[in-house]
Amino acid sequence: MRRTIAVLAAVLMLAVVGQFFLAGSGAFDTAPTDEAFRPHRALGYMVVLLALVTTLTAAVARVPGRLIGMTGLLAGLAIAQPLIAVIAEAFGDTGTSTGGQLVFGLHAVNGLFMMGVAGRILREARSPSNSTASTDRTAGGARSAP
Repeated sequence: MRRTIAVLAAVLMLAVVGQFFLAGSGAFDTAPTDEAFRPHRALGYMVVLLALVTTLTAAVARVPGRLIGMTGLLAGLAIAQPLIAVIAEAFGDTGTSTGGQLVFGLHAVNGLFMMGVAGRILREARSPSNSTASTDRTAGGARSAP
């Protein structure tokens, strides 16, 4: 199951990179409209779903609590993304007010945090687990000592 979590984390990392690409593509469109950000928004909802699936997978797999916590953190950050966008749009109809732009900046920073947490999950999930196999090895070595 750790391998599944690692694959999900890698897919999440790629999706976040895709999010940055789509956001930049929408922002630098000849006439950035709500429609220009539709692919970014659609992939964003898929990221939320994927983060929740990753958290459920980690919980079912009974991996260490730290890894479950990191997947939960990632899901929380993913859920916060659309909320940040809604708050930014509340500052003005077009999202071009100074307050709205500052909040949208938090949207990007949160995306960077998501990338970092997904990378950490990937690294933790790929590392050898502290399972009973490793403790059996050390216990077996201690028994055979003279």
